[in-house]
Order: sequence, then C-alpha cells, then structure tokens
Amino acid sequence: MVSPGSTDGSREIIERYRDRIARVIFEPDHGPADGLNKGFALATGEIYGFLNADDLLLPGALATVRQYFEANTHVDVGSGHSIIIDQDDKKLRICYSARFSLVRCAYGAVVLMQPSTFFRRSTFISTGGFNPDNRSNWDGELFVDMALAEARFALISAFLAAYRVHGGSITDSSRIEALIRLHGEKMFWKITGREMRRRDLLLAQAWRVVKHLREPRNFYQRVICGPIYGIARTRT
Repeated sequence: MVSPGSTDGSREIIERYRDRIARVIFEPDHGPADGLNKGFALATGEIYGFLNADDLLLPGALATVRQYFEANTHVDVGSGHSIIIDQDDKKLRICYSARFSLVRCAYGAVVLMQPSTFFRRSTFISTGGFNPDNRSNWDGELFVDMALAEARFALISAFLAAYRVHGGSITDSSRIEALIRLHGEKMFWKITGREMRRRDLLLAQAWRVVKHLREPRNFYQRVICGPIYGIARTRT
C-alpha cells in the first residue's frame, strides 16, 4: 500500500487494516507513476495489478485472475471488464476492454479497463516500470511499452473491477481533455516513430468507426447511457 501523504483520511483507513497489508509506504513521491514504481519494487508476487484513487475490485476478482493466468501461460497481460460507478457506489453503466493492438492504440481506437488489467511480473520489469514524468496517462503508456516489448495481450471474460467517476474526477474537464490529446500525440510518436500528419486524423476517425463495429457492446452502452465522463457531468 502506497500513500504519499494524503489528507483525505486514507492513512487512517490504512492504519486500521495494517495487519492485513504486507507492506505500507508512507512517503512523498513525484506523482502517481513514481508511487506505483515504489510499490511494485517491493512486490513479491508473479501477477501484478493496481488500483488508482477510489476504484475497487469486485468479489472473486483475484481468484479469477489467478485461475486465468495459471490456465493461460502464454498470456502476459490480461484485461477484464469494469462496472462504472458514482461516488455513492451506484452503477452507471458497464465498459468492456477491447483486444489490444499497437496500430489501434496509435489511433486512439482501443481501450483497456485499467483496474481490470493484470500482468506478469516479468512483463512489468521488461519495461522498466511506469514513466514518472507522465502525470495523466501513466497506465496507458505502460501498456504501450509492454506491447513494444512484445508482450502478449488477451481478454479475460469477466467483470473484475469498478471504475469510479464523480464530480471531482472531471472538475477541470478541458484540462483533462488537453492532457489526453497530448498523451495521444506522444504515444503515436512512440509507436510509429513520427508525428501525426493530416491523413492520420482521418485514419483515426476511421479506426474509431472500426472500434465501434468491433465492440458493439461498448457502442450500445455509449448510446444508451452516454460517455463515461458525460454521465458524471450530468450527475454533479
């Protein structure tokens, strides 16, 4: 358990359950990615996963993950699906992870549900860990680095975690969108070795259409329930 000095009461909760936690790190860090690197540096297991902010694992998730990786020894990264919840634990919609590919990722046309994604220790080590300079999409960059290191991705056909959205997570939505856009440009460069050109903007639109065709379940959820952060805006 890693806490850089939060004042939201999380330390008190950690102390309450300290006897059930293998290691606790209470020290400043240089952002979420740096804090995660510190935590994983002390991890002793063979399968890694992580939760940000106030997301949570669903009952039986870890047993499902263990069974999956034991049965699929060829898989390095496994992604399950997630339930989207609000600040009161109310279910807003569901979201499915998609099959990962570097091409679709370069054009912003693939989504892995981070709290429902797990990976082998050796795969994490091969990337050198999270990029501590990435303050907005450190998880997305890690998955790209894993793919560039030839990790094998697969889907776990199960709902493993709940991803929480609320007013506080989208307070400065324009800033978040700008960071995501910048991250997308950086990942495009990392994957392709060049900057985006005008035709790439058209290709990105085409790939997003393909994404909806390949993932009709997610498209249905978006049409019926709205985009994830759009739901949060209407409920704050």
